[in-house]
Amino acid sequence: MNNTYNPLEIEQKWYPIWEQQGHFVASGEGKSFSIVIPPPNVTGRLHMGHGFQHTLMDVLVRYHRMQGDNTLWQVGTDHAGISTQMVVERLLASDNISRHDLGREKFEERVWEWKHESGGHITQQMRRLGNSTDWQRERFTMDDDLSDAVSKVFIQLYDEGLIYRGKRLVNWDPVLLTAISDVEVLNEDREGFLWHIRYPLKNSADYLIVATTRPETMLGDTAVAVHPEDERYQHLIGQSILLPLSDREIPIIADDYVDKDFGTGCVKITPAHDFNDYEMGLRHQLPMINIFTPDAKINENAPEKYQGLDRFVAREHIIADLKAANLLEKIEPHQLKLPIGDRGGAVIEPYLTDQWYVNIKPLAAPAIDVVKQGKVRFIPENWSKTYFQWMENIQDWCISRQLWWGHRIPAWYDDAGKVYVADSETAVREKYKLDDAINLRQETDVLDTWFSSALWPFSTFGWPEQTPELQQFYPTTVLITGFDIIFFWVARMIMFGLKFAGDVPFKDVYITGLIRDEHGQKMSKTKGNVLDPIDLVDGIALDALVKKRTHGLMQTHLVDKIIANTEKQFPEGIKAHGMDALRFTYCSLASTGRDIRFDLGRLEGYRNFGNKIWNAARFVMMNTSAVTRSEHQQTKDLSIVDRWILDRLQHVTQEVRKQLDQYRFDLASQALYEFIWNEYCDWYLELCKPVLYGDNNDAVQKQATQQTLLIVLDAWLRLLHPFMPFITEEIWQELQNLMPLHNSTSIMLAPYPVVEQTCIDDNARASVELIKQLIVAVRSIRSEMNVSPSKQVCLLLDNANSNEQAIINENFGLIVSLAKLSDIQWLNGQQPPAAAAAIAGTIDVYIPLAGLIDVAAETERLKKEIAKLEAEVARSSSKLQNPAFVDKAPPAVVAKEQANLAEHQTNLAKFNEQLVKLASL
Repeated sequence: MNNTYNPLEIEQKWYPIWEQQGHFVASGEGKSFSIVIPPPNVTGRLHMGHGFQHTLMDVLVRYHRMQGDNTLWQVGTDHAGISTQMVVERLLASDNISRHDLGREKFEERVWEWKHESGGHITQQMRRLGNSTDWQRERFTMDDDLSDAVSKVFIQLYDEGLIYRGKRLVNWDPVLLTAISDVEVLNEDREGFLWHIRYPLKNSADYLIVATTRPETMLGDTAVAVHPEDERYQHLIGQSILLPLSDREIPIIADDYVDKDFGTGCVKITPAHDFNDYEMGLRHQLPMINIFTPDAKINENAPEKYQGLDRFVAREHIIADLKAANLLEKIEPHQLKLPIGDRGGAVIEPYLTDQWYVNIKPLAAPAIDVVKQGKVRFIPENWSKTYFQWMENIQDWCISRQLWWGHRIPAWYDDAGKVYVADSETAVREKYKLDDAINLRQETDVLDTWFSSALWPFSTFGWPEQTPELQQFYPTTVLITGFDIIFFWVARMIMFGLKFAGDVPFKDVYITGLIRDEHGQKMSKTKGNVLDPIDLVDGIALDALVKKRTHGLMQTHLVDKIIANTEKQFPEGIKAHGMDALRFTYCSLASTGRDIRFDLGRLEGYRNFGNKIWNAARFVMMNTSAVTRSEHQQTKDLSIVDRWILDRLQHVTQEVRKQLDQYRFDLASQALYEFIWNEYCDWYLELCKPVLYGDNNDAVQKQATQQTLLIVLDAWLRLLHPFMPFITEEIWQELQNLMPLHNSTSIMLAPYPVVEQTCIDDNARASVELIKQLIVAVRSIRSEMNVSPSKQVCLLLDNANSNEQAIINENFGLIVSLAKLSDIQWLNGQQPPAAAAAIAGTIDVYIPLAGLIDVAAETERLKKEIAKLEAEVARSSSKLQNPAFVDKAPPAVVAKEQANLAEHQTNLAKFNEQLVKLASL
């Protein structure tokens, strides 16, 4: 093994070998375990959410593969209608070409060209992450057979009367010129205004005042509403009001939706441009007047003077005209949530258009039942409540998009506008018995990408054909996804799986939290706090960070923090951490909480963990190079320390398996970390040294310890492999070369450890725990009293029972060696001399200090330290008692100061205790 751990070199080495040797392909043996990957956009790049979820999926896949399950991780990408069309249109625009210049067919050809040349970037990043997906089965939502499945589902739902075409309100992107789903709308907090407008009453000098954040929409008002129990307006209900800047009269209506205590209690109703108003318009049979063109200009339904104006230009004209007509009561600043399209960044308009819909309630009912019956289980369980709330109030699903890239809706129209649905024009004519004289034109809209994604768990296995893969791997075992798409994807997969594949699409749904930055903010390009996982893996130089700041890709304060080196971290940028460290960090963060804060400090810690693993493995191999494995190592040949580490191995094996089976990746990774770092590296390797380097010349004992070192190293490498696949493969291969323990060609095909009951040893555990407590007690006294670690001391013990005395006497040499003792003596109730004291369990531990330290010099040193700490305590206390600091400083800064004060106070108490001890010598 190399002297130093180089994660990037190892990662680049092993993934191609795994893929080329076919290790990711299902074995065909054992019980089935399958996951379908949530298909990332073909236009995308790996972001923190992808990295997090893909890591958790890969941990499960590797875990089950090593258990001998017939394991398949189905991989593929989504055609991402809007995103992909935007990418290609931008490329065309750079050559001064539009899609309309090319025409639909040529444009689609250009998109396919782009997909083949540039659309696989994210799949390469998935390989970097270590995804052990079956790349031989890679699918794309626009593959021919998947497209056929989409067409079949649409046609069947239409024929059953569950798909229809109708005019309804949708989220409309006036830049992309298409309807979009709720998940593609970002509701951003913005500073705006509330305009209070006077609406004159008919045949009266009086008026009502209504407030709006969108004055341009008043041109489409068809009513003013008040609460039916609002006494102020009872006499006006049913009368007419004059719409300002227009020649229309509109009614005053009563509706319970109106909050009579908000504002004036009067609400303008614009059914064609507001979702709540739309529902009220249906209840009261109000006209629905659309005043916008598709690109958000004022259309012919508004007064002529505003026609053709952009909506925001029209707003300024309308405000000016209201002022001139003395119809503007007042203008107030107002904090509002503005709907923004997540692709193009345009302000989204509620817009009345003809769209295709699925009558979804008949499909929702059985999908609710399977969750209630436990056939689909949400983890954590509380997410099922979110699922039920949405499903039980589900609205019809708008499935059409006004794009050219995507699954074109298999519908045709004749000249009279009658609709015919089949998968081709020929099929239409045959199905509906139409002769060639009837002219047909195909629908230009495409389907929402969530429609094809709803089929993903079964279409990727070859449905509607009853393929062996479909029979073997459907239903899949678990879905790992975020809570933000429970409605848009999870629910629809359950509905479509039940309807078309005849069963639920997955048995478990593990819902992950949302990765946020260290301050708890959602990562977004707008905020500039996005971290690129590959930057964290490969490292990124300071000048590159500055460029990211310049281009708005990272938050200024984050880069400035690194540049200023305020915490003495990353003085030259972000160093390379390797993918294993990032994966382990993700797992450690995978709690049951909704939000997950990603801290670079934790990533650094797990980079150090990888280094610890590497150095421990090197130590083991350097001290076991001449060992051959004994198949029948006798228990009597094992030292108590060997028996102890084998016992602890069974404990961690049981714990990791238990937590992985319960999807507690955080607890599983924590158990592994504590075992490897604390028990194996920090304790076992130290406890072994007297046997490995001692003068007792017990060859049998030494060989037993050497074999134990190797056997336990092999076991925890296999336990750790799903979490940190690259470093474990590299070390395991070296271990196999030294002492082959398995017939597998890769650690990922070796068996996952199971608990061996014969290795559980309560006596060894109790004995070594006592030995550890004694050593820790001695080391603590040395540290507290500033006694050199190399200086031998005499250990005095008292208050031990007969069993504890026997353990200490039997392991006398081991304790003396590791604690650097000259002797161990029993006080048997006698008064100890002037000594520093500690407790190991129930045993009293003393170290006589006479002659060990210069009492006067140590007293002077402690007094100086105490003076420094007293000054720090006074400074922190004064700061925290200052309201100007506590009230104005960020909460994190105040909390840090409080933690500093507590730490100073603890250390001050400790040093004062030591001073008292010294005074007694």
